[in-house]
Amino acid sequence: MHGRQTVEPRRRKPSHPKSGIVRRPIDQWPIVIQDVYPAYTGWERFLANQAQLSDNQNRYRGNHPGSPRKGQALLQGIVRCGRCGALMRLGYSGPRGQFPVYRCEYADTEHGLPRCQEVRGLGLDAEVERLLLQALEPDQIALALAGLEELGKEHEALKHQRELHLQRLQYEAERARRQYDVVEPENRLVARNLERGWEEKLRAVEKAKQEHQNWLGEQRLELAGADRQDILALGVDLPKVWHASSTTAAERKQILRYVIKQVTVDQKRKPGKVWFKIVWQTGATTEHWYGRCVRSYTEHAETQRIDQRIRELHAEGKLDDEIAEALNTEGLLTSKKRPFNHNAIWFLRRRLGLRAVKPNGALPSRWEDGAYSVRGAAEAIGVYAGTIHKWLRTGRIHGEQPRKGTPWRIFLTEKDIKQLHQYAERVRRSQKEVS
Repeated sequence: MHGRQTVEPRRRKPSHPKSGIVRRPIDQWPIVIQDVYPAYTGWERFLANQAQLSDNQNRYRGNHPGSPRKGQALLQGIVRCGRCGALMRLGYSGPRGQFPVYRCEYADTEHGLPRCQEVRGLGLDAEVERLLLQALEPDQIALALAGLEELGKEHEALKHQRELHLQRLQYEAERARRQYDVVEPENRLVARNLERGWEEKLRAVEKAKQEHQNWLGEQRLELAGADRQDILALGVDLPKVWHASSTTAAERKQILRYVIKQVTVDQKRKPGKVWFKIVWQTGATTEHWYGRCVRSYTEHAETQRIDQRIRELHAEGKLDDEIAEALNTEGLLTSKKRPFNHNAIWFLRRRLGLRAVKPNGALPSRWEDGAYSVRGAAEAIGVYAGTIHKWLRTGRIHGEQPRKGTPWRIFLTEKDIKQLHQYAERVRRSQKEVS
């Protein structure tokens, strides 16, 4: 155990002689002697196992992503904050804790500062899932294999150049050996110089061989025809496996980690939008944006465009329903990522100070189906228009408004008009007697 542990004075506690002892990482052991005893695995395999065991621990403060768990959050353990670079913790919100949320709490836990950001998991997970399945479509895989073949040609060319360089060094080392062999033993000074030159050539050959082997180990694997067919079949079967009811959340996360190494996210770069970058296992990176749900239209990413289109359509005499249909056709969404309807247009129109559009110019006293307008009902009964609005609110008369801001359609019979007129007269007489 000597060298594998050390004592940190800051962690020592009085009357506890064994306190303050901490384990050192393997790369900080002062002495490491290998191959002393028979081992069931090699040293490199052992280090890889230790690194995997360390990463399986869910310790975000130590940059350990942890093993995939059964929660619904797809990016658990591999999503980083785009503002400070720390691993983001996972939480859940909602009345039953069913909505995942990625939170960056590094500034809070380490320095007592406000959180960098928090990102709703459903939207981000859906975008990453879409990009993952899109990247693994058969045609995309076929393009990747075609690109792999081109890289293979470049690889073979570089390999040939390295082999020629190695052959050149071996030739020079062999030539130095022959020069050393033919020298006369009496010429000790010449022999010593030739021997030194020979040794330098041999060291250069060994160094070149080692570099060549390392370079070969870092390059791509050769794929046989059967391997290529299996990879192409994966693109067909993966969506079925991914969406199958028997596939657990932990299995989806494990599949994703085979392809994606890390996701960096930042939702404060632009109002109403989320930026994220995917680091693929191949080392390639891609950047993407998507719109997010916001609490108000002041935070909406398309606020200016929506306001401008509403003004333009309103100036053309479009009703709220027609404006909503036009905005939906143009691909615009509300702040809650939903299609527009006449209620949303009514709210935005009131916010912009735009009056409701009156169909067919001035309102008639009666509509084509016999229903009265507010003005027509007031004239028929003999009261003010404000009284009609009051009776509509209290339920004394019945009417309907197809949508907010549009004219009322009031349904009155001759009997209703007579009774309402008599009621209005009684109210007037009672008011005069009181005065």
